[in-house]
Amino acid sequence: MSRPCPPETVRNSLIEDAKARLKKHDVGTKYSHLSSSKYSILLPLLVKEGKLHLLFTLRSEKLRRSPGEVCFPGGKCETTDADDVATALREAQEEVGLRPHQVEVVCRLVPYLFDTNTFITPVVGFIDHNFQAQPNPDEVKKVFLVPLDYFLHPHAYHQNHLTQSGHHFIIHCFEYTNPEDGVTYYIKGLTAKFAVFVALIILGEKPTFEVEFNLNDLTSSSEETFLKLYKPAPSKL
Repeated sequence: MSRPCPPETVRNSLIEDAKARLKKHDVGTKYSHLSSSKYSILLPLLVKEGKLHLLFTLRSEKLRRSPGEVCFPGGKCETTDADDVATALREAQEEVGLRPHQVEVVCRLVPYLFDTNTFITPVVGFIDHNFQAQPNPDEVKKVFLVPLDYFLHPHAYHQNHLTQSGHHFIIHCFEYTNPEDGVTYYIKGLTAKFAVFVALIILGEKPTFEVEFNLNDLTSSSEETFLKLYKPAPSKL
């Protein structure tokens, strides 16, 4: 009779498989030069109870932008940041006390065009399963985890549709009730979009709802959308 794998072996196997899948979708610095107005977010992954989870923050009600909304740690690039990764790591440390050495950065995904010339770059990394968040009360009200597979097979979900520049967008909204505190969180908009994209990459399963990506070629379809919306400023002759 075969013996069950120890938890650490299962954890390492999940992480290594996920890293291999993510690295195939890494765009590196391919788009970094296109905009001077940039934001970066960190999508923190960890293994808990034998399953992959994403870490989210609930923004403080004191903030001017998106108060009380669920987000990933992140913010605007500062002149002292070396690159998109440095921005994401700095913001994560400021918001939840996650130090850069506690993150193994795996990849950068295709950025999203927030407005005419403002990019949001998703940086994906693994953090230790024992990480204890220390939320900055000025920015973060709460930190919580959601199983990654929830973003393909949710219990409570709805979507809206939007057409912009001739392109069809799906706006996802997940309702997740945290079993630890019984609180229901609403994960929507860009935060939900990035969570779905990472779940599609790592889990390789078809979701129970419609998505705007080509499931057979996630990165190319994401790049196609990005480039269709991106309109560089005209050059001065």
